[in-house]
Amino acid sequence: MPSESERVTIRLPPDKVKALHQLVKSGDYDTVSDAIRAAIDRFIDIHFAPDYIRKLMIELPKGNVVDLQQLVKSGDSVSVEDAVRNAVREYVRRRLHKAMEGAER
Repeated sequence: MPSESERVTIRLPPDKVKALHQLVKSGDYDTVSDAIRAAIDRFIDIHFAPDYIRKLMIELPKGNVVDLQQLVKSGDSVSVEDAVRNAVREYVRRRLHKAMEGAER
């Protein structure tokens, strides 16, 4: 965390606070503050991405996520995000190629 910071107080419903504590208990974050900071960082990254980048949040079935993580472990991709980008890029490339073939006929 940066040496200079400002305290901000927020109110959250009990179910959100419970979920944050569960993230800490499961070891995903060291503290509730760390979990909140990570969420704020992600929010800001999404909303203030450069104009040439559109950041999306997607929901995938757990099995797909496990498969993607395995691809990363095997060295196929450097991260799950990279694997998703590659899959989308390949899908779009194939669809565009197919559309171009159809237009030429």
